Amino acid sequence: MAGHIQDRWFKTEIGTDGKPRRVKTDRHGTGMRYRARYVGPDGTEQSQSFPDREKGRAEKWLTRIKADMDAGQYIDPKAGRITFREYAEKWLGGLTTDVVSQEAVKRRIRLHAVPQLGTRPMGSFKPEHVRAWLGKLKTSLPNATYRRSIYDSVSSLFNAAVDDGVIRTNPCHAQSVKPPEPDPRLIQPWPTQRVFAVRAGLPDRYAATVDAGAGCGLRQGEILGLDRENIDATAGWLYVRQQVKRVGGTLVFAPPKRGKLRDVPLSPVTAAALHAHMDRFPPVEVKLPWKTPDGPLVARQLVFTSAVGKAIWRSYFDDHVWKPALASAGVIPPREPGKRYAAAPDDGMHALRHFYASVLLDGGESIKALSVYLGHSDPGFTLRIYTHLLPSSEQRTRAAVSAVFGPNSGAPEAA
Repeated sequence: MAGHIQDRWFKTEIGTDGKPRRVKTDRHGTGMRYRARYVGPDGTEQSQSFPDREKGRAEKWLTRIKADMDAGQYIDPKAGRITFREYAEKWLGGLTTDVVSQEAVKRRIRLHAVPQLGTRPMGSFKPEHVRAWLGKLKTSLPNATYRRSIYDSVSSLFNAAVDDGVIRTNPCHAQSVKPPEPDPRLIQPWPTQRVFAVRAGLPDRYAATVDAGAGCGLRQGEILGLDRENIDATAGWLYVRQQVKRVGGTLVFAPPKRGKLRDVPLSPVTAAALHAHMDRFPPVEVKLPWKTPDGPLVARQLVFTSAVGKAIWRSYFDDHVWKPALASAGVIPPREPGKRYAAAPDDGMHALRHFYASVLLDGGESIKALSVYLGHSDPGFTLRIYTHLLPSSEQRTRAAVSAVFGPNSGAPEAA
């Protein structure tokens, strides 16, 4: 690296006697005096200015730049001047995950990070800035699980900035920065009476959604995307092949979560309920784009549609169908005039899926099989969620110990 420090206040001229001498420049006494320059790895000249009496700092700066180059850790000083907002938009524009995941990340960054961090240059971030941001986030967002997802997205952004040579280290990785930790919470499945009460509170057109959720463990999007061809009562199977999801303000058909197609055992009772529903409300052919708003149109004979034969928007269903049923069952308070229903984060349609899991475990089904039927990534994930629901483990423990140390076991009696 060819480094050089220019003194802007003085220049060298050759006098009448032929000898060099230092003379003041037109800039003497104004502005930054020293300009440290070097040629970067890409062949372009880089520089930084320093005030009077700080030539030593300029020399140290050049020495540090040279050391970074020699160690392969060079970061262009100008790169870190880009603001968080500017880099965030650049990073978000290059995401390659599925469209729904991209939308979630964009929402977290733009709503909860850019307003507080957006104007700060990337190269100026320190752990203290992340700690201060997390403190404000905790005040505005009580949900620790959501705060953790926001933090993870911001940390991923900083990781990319490190890879891109914008910053040297990720400030989120400092020991003093503590990621939000969601409060541990055990799943409490609905009692059977509540499942029936909510079903009774639904309009007839949607009552059988409870059978699909509580009887087959389907997710909400999978229920709303259920095709009549997915129901095989003769063979006793329900085939989970697609879901309805919202992408960029448009409803689309898409594979189930993580693309995990699965087959779920279909009980005769659940099959009868679904067929009774289809007899009363015949399936309607609905065409939606596949996976993305600009994807090819595909047609499905949807088992559940709106009153006008369209695919159902989840937001509409939650606010105008599901929550009134919760209120009628006494799960949440009745809606006050002019206000929305109370939030019900633990009592959405996903509660039916938890109920299904509890029924299977109580019936002696294995964690491995349950994991397959639920479409989880692996049985370990299923076990972590539902281990406390495994039936009668304490009774089996007591019986096993009693069999070894009981009165007929031959073990010596206690003194």
